[in-house]
Amino acid sequence: MHYYRYSNAEVSCWYKYLLFSYNIVFWLAGVAFLAAGLWAWSEKGVLSDLTKVTGLHGLDPVVLVLVVGIVMFTLGFAGCVGALRENICLLKFFCGAIMFIFLLELAVAVLAFLFQDWVRDRVKELFENNIKSYRDDIDLQNLIDSLQKINHCCGAQGPDDWDFNIYFNCSSESKSREKCGVPFSCCIPDPAQKVVNTQCGYDIRKKNKSQWDDQIFVKGCILALEAWLPRNIYIVAGVFIAISLLQIFGIFLARTLISDIEAVKAGNAF
Repeated sequence: MHYYRYSNAEVSCWYKYLLFSYNIVFWLAGVAFLAAGLWAWSEKGVLSDLTKVTGLHGLDPVVLVLVVGIVMFTLGFAGCVGALRENICLLKFFCGAIMFIFLLELAVAVLAFLFQDWVRDRVKELFENNIKSYRDDIDLQNLIDSLQKINHCCGAQGPDDWDFNIYFNCSSESKSREKCGVPFSCCIPDPAQKVVNTQCGYDIRKKNKSQWDDQIFVKGCILALEAWLPRNIYIVAGVFIAISLLQIFGIFLARTLISDIEAVKAGNAF
């Protein structure tokens, strides 16, 4: 009579399907981001003429949406298939990518804290470039308007930064009706007005600066953001910790599943 020895090692269904559920959320979110980004580009005609992206000197918010969507879609797909098929290569790719993103976030946070002046200069430069392209892209325009309305600010360091934009520039060569003005999002809202007055910022910078306070926000958005951060430091820290814990949890699940699969393969080899 022959006796056969079977290994007791097996892949944990608990970790396997927990990792699959973890990644299916990322994959679906990635699909949603990609769909939203491609729809926005189709509305702007970018899909039929990709030069519209390279021709924009500022930041196209849709590009960020698409990059986030591609990353989430790729990692979610690798994690889902790797968990279901017990594919070590895909699981290691998922685990390594999440670890890289986590370390990158940590490095950016530390460097931003240590080199605050450099970060401030880069943010100022980015904001000024986006001001130049304010009328060139509707999504960028909506982003700047939302930032200025929410933070009660105008320009990077003040309303005069709108001279960077050819439509709002006070130069005598400009024939724009918006010349020497600011966007409506810089205007102090009137509670009595139910309809937004998009012309409220016209010619405001032709007036004496002492008159600005009653009509527009005079604080720059960089100063407004710097004032906002200390007031909301616990919220920012809480979001960062929550994202970090989710990433660590994903790494733990992937590493545990990889160990189970390797143990089963090693047991089957004997």
